[in-house]
Amino acid sequence: MAARVRRIRPLRLLILGYALYIAATWLALTIPLCQAQPVRPIDNLFTAASAVSTTGLVTVNTPVAYTLFGELVILIAFQIGGLGYMTLGSFIVLSRRDDLSVTRERVGRLVFTLPEDFDLRQFLRHVVVFTFSVEIAGAAGLWFAFRSAGLEHALWPALFHSVSAFCTAGFSVFPDSLESFRGNAWVNILVGALSVMGAVGFLVASDLWLTLSGRRRRTTLTTRIILHMTLWLILTGWALLFLVEPAFGALPAHERLLASGFQAMTALTTVGFDTHAIGTLGHASTLVLVVLMVLGASPAGTGGGLKSTSVSAALAVLWSTLRGRSEVTFWGARVPSHRLFAAYAALVFYIVTLFGGTLLLLLVQTQPFDDVLFEAASGLGTVGLSRGITADLTPLGKLIVTGLMFVGRLGPLTFGLALFAMRPRAQEPGEQDLVVS
Repeated sequence: MAARVRRIRPLRLLILGYALYIAATWLALTIPLCQAQPVRPIDNLFTAASAVSTTGLVTVNTPVAYTLFGELVILIAFQIGGLGYMTLGSFIVLSRRDDLSVTRERVGRLVFTLPEDFDLRQFLRHVVVFTFSVEIAGAAGLWFAFRSAGLEHALWPALFHSVSAFCTAGFSVFPDSLESFRGNAWVNILVGALSVMGAVGFLVASDLWLTLSGRRRRTTLTTRIILHMTLWLILTGWALLFLVEPAFGALPAHERLLASGFQAMTALTTVGFDTHAIGTLGHASTLVLVVLMVLGASPAGTGGGLKSTSVSAALAVLWSTLRGRSEVTFWGARVPSHRLFAAYAALVFYIVTLFGGTLLLLLVQTQPFDDVLFEAASGLGTVGLSRGITADLTPLGKLIVTGLMFVGRLGPLTFGLALFAMRPRAQEPGEQDLVVS
């Protein structure tokens, strides 16, 4: 059996692993102990896929439909989905012996889209320690914030939302997500910080730690691009939503700032929480959110979307072409051509999949085009925001969105396989590697 598993190509093993975790979560949610009220099998499947893919779209209200035990199952599902299903297993292996099988290492690199110069063993240890440290600290902060807001039983909501935020899952144990905390600065800031840390990725956290501790002279090109892109996209989205959304204009000044900033952050990091009903936003704001959801988070993080490095690489190629240059550079470093090809492949794949998913949904749904496009973009980007149509999806519509969530968790990695299946190409002088997905 073990030999047969080793013969499976890494991408197929990755897909099989996520499919099995969705199936296991689906079966667990069907247990009466998990359900506070009867939930249809297709809704349990949808919830399972949404949790494992760290999306957060739901066809039933989580705190109403599921018991505390059911919520725990969902938390475990998006914790594993956020870390990558091979991570915990690999960490356990490393805790017993200081080596990894070739198959496990290949899948681990595929999960995190790591460059060739990263030590996977050390990286996995950093991932697990960093994840649980941040989530515990976040839970403590949210406990104080929820208690200060008058929530009597704050421990479970604090832990659940801390893990959900860091894993960019967007699941909530509150019926209205975080809309009741729209004006609460501490909840907005803590959830935002957790989401950004999860979205920028373990790669960035590990790189920053090695640089700050003196074990690396400077941060990698990938880290610099991710931090710059994340900052500018959040600020741009924040400014646009602040200016164009009439519903935000009716809010007090501090709530307007918090709401516009939070929704820009939640779309870009693909965390999917909302502090304002998305269905009430205007067309301009809807377009801004769709663009942010498509652009998405960063490689080796918990978020979805096209990923910031792929977008950066595509824009750099365009800029170099307009300037008549044959080489693509970032801060004086040439980017390997095969990484640029992978970025464009991911871009084309993403656009085609989004178009196909939207078209299929339009064929089986009766909701307006902008609502359907938003739903498809949210599912494929593993975001979890909705204009209020998720619960009204037809059975076929639910299956289509389930497929989009699954592909969104794995899709860009399809092109990452080419980066690891081929023999590593030696970098030429002046080149710096760039992680794309």
